[in-house]
Amino acid sequence: MPVKTNLIKLAYIILLGLCITPLMGPGVALVVGAAFAIILGNPYTEFSQSASKWLLKAAVIGLGFAVDFNQVIEVGRSSLVLTIVSITAIIGLGEILTQVFKLNRNTGVLISFGTAICGGSAIAAMAPVIKAKDHEVAVALGVVFLLNGVGLLLFPTIGHYLNLTQEQFGLWAALAIHDTSSVVGASATYGALALSIATTVKLTRAMWIIPYTTMAGVFWRSEEKASIPLFIVGFLAAALINTYLPDYSSIWSALNSVAKQVLVVTLFLIGSGLSLSVLRQAGVKPFIMATLLWIIVSGVILLLILDGFI
Repeated sequence: MPVKTNLIKLAYIILLGLCITPLMGPGVALVVGAAFAIILGNPYTEFSQSASKWLLKAAVIGLGFAVDFNQVIEVGRSSLVLTIVSITAIIGLGEILTQVFKLNRNTGVLISFGTAICGGSAIAAMAPVIKAKDHEVAVALGVVFLLNGVGLLLFPTIGHYLNLTQEQFGLWAALAIHDTSSVVGASATYGALALSIATTVKLTRAMWIIPYTTMAGVFWRSEEKASIPLFIVGFLAAALINTYLPDYSSIWSALNSVAKQVLVVTLFLIGSGLSLSVLRQAGVKPFIMATLLWIIVSGVILLLILDGFI
């Protein structure tokens, strides 16, 4: 048994090392990590969970060094109405589906909020505001995590099949995929322009965590306050530096390249966090509800993009 365990640990380390090289792409890293965890088990569960959170934040900040700060401001300004309407509509639809499937109220709210804004970050911010229990948070995160993996693999395939431009795909990925990690991973496989647009739109959208959790606090009469994730501030700072200090563009480009490789490592770690216990814990009804909500949202957004409405 110790020999087998050591071999599994060695194989995990080797695959993790490959993620540092150009041999492993974002989508492949996620799939390999998930397959390894489901078949052999993750020998470094605590490490992968902790490291993936910090590395994702670092990667997102680094990606900001390829973004024009003025573009971030323009995206936020031009998409103001779309953002408010879409987030509110998704949360409202989620509430209806929660009632239809007779789900636990808090679980339904967390899934809806995660779908509407930015997956795990939104769920983590909303949970204390609505006083969600640990198992309710775990179920919501588990369901969203599974759909993130599906989205990362499925969206680029659909995008190529429909001949979406990089601008169209970046926008669709940012509005329809839950977590920032999967948005960045899917768009990175589609193209550099798609990655830039998707990252900018997603992180601009993520800033709406604060007003929506504040409103939720009023309804739930909660004293808990959510704060804006610091990695979003870091991303904006990196974009600001890239825009107004162009003389050092070679340095910013190098940091951005490092960030892209860090993202590959992060996606492997996130994938290796998947397990049969997570699948079982999520349950059938929350998964069906979340999947139906996600299909409706991503389908409607895709149609609006194809028709030129957004």
